[in-house]
Amino acid sequence: MGDIAGKVVILTGAGGNLGRAVALAFAGQTARLALVDLKREALERTRAALPAETEILLVAADLINASEVADLAERVRHHYGHIDVLVNVAGGFAMGPPLHETEDRDWDQMLNLNARTLFNTCRAVIPHLLDRGGGRIVNISARAAREGRARMGPYCASKAAVITLTETLAAEHKLNQINVNCILPGTLDTPENRAAMPEADFSRWVPPAALADVILFLASDAARAVTGAAIPVYGQS
Repeated sequence: MGDIAGKVVILTGAGGNLGRAVALAFAGQTARLALVDLKREALERTRAALPAETEILLVAADLINASEVADLAERVRHHYGHIDVLVNVAGGFAMGPPLHETEDRDWDQMLNLNARTLFNTCRAVIPHLLDRGGGRIVNISARAAREGRARMGPYCASKAAVITLTETLAAEHKLNQINVNCILPGTLDTPENRAAMPEADFSRWVPPAALADVILFLASDAARAVTGAAIPVYGQS
């Protein structure tokens, strides 16, 4: 995927397990990175894991705040001159009570973390991709987006919204050379998931590096004919 070399990639959620794996994958292809997360210390940990020669801009921002997101897009464009790729890894998960007992704050939290963050970043970055003459957007939905599950209503709804927004953006920009796709991961093999489900067969889960490979593909010219897709990456689970 030599075409990734030199591309300017905004990666949200860069301080988490998946974000770090995605950053490593793009750094391995000598992309220029703008790593975004809420906490600066999480970004510093990701930077420390990357090759010393990687071009990196760290941006601590609250992606639920539209003005902060607009500022980060402008900062990346000013720093690198343009933007080529947006990868929306930022999001969250929480179990809850049955839907009829769900509080407004719990509903809002899931919709904000998983849908509003994506809405804000795409709204801020797409004008820059249009100026560039095209680009790639990769979003992270979830297996749970395809089927409502007990005590997970707000999460399932928010991840279903990711699919719908991906399809909408793909339809709106299919003539603008902006490809927009999303991935539906199964259970990721992370330390947190292992601690929460110690009896599970971890070998059946999806390694973050494997998911990062799919993201890298979707950002590359090899996926130039793919847009509007929701791609399952379930491992063996």
